[in-house]
Amino acid sequence: QVQLVESGGGSVQAGGSLRLSCAASGRTLSNYAVGWFRQAPGKEREFVIGISWSVGRISYADSVKGRFTISRDNAKNTVYLQMNSLKPEDTAVYYCAGDQWGAGTHLREAYDYWGQGTQVTVSS
Repeated sequence: QVQLVESGGGSVQAGGSLRLSCAASGRTLSNYAVGWFRQAPGKEREFVIGISWSVGRISYADSVKGRFTISRDNAKNTVYLQMNSLKPEDTAVYYCAGDQWGAGTHLREAYDYWGQGTQVTVSS
């Protein structure tokens, strides 16, 4: 099975940028759809963005369209989440998740493998 580890979280002011990494071990991440989810205190975990395993089709939550993007570096077995124009409401723990041969759907139940999460805090 694949193990996923997120990194790159931190604190940033509104309008700033962060890049999160999701590094995989144990399996080739290019065979997996990867989704990024986030969970703010007292709220449900929600879908942010996902990329399919084959053609790299990207799905976005409306709240991040035009600000966030996702990319793969197959040589590093890593997927990145680039977050620009950050807002205080983006504050959450961010998780990456893997779904072998998947489509990068917004559905949490589609993903079998999850990282431990990384905290992103955006101050106004």
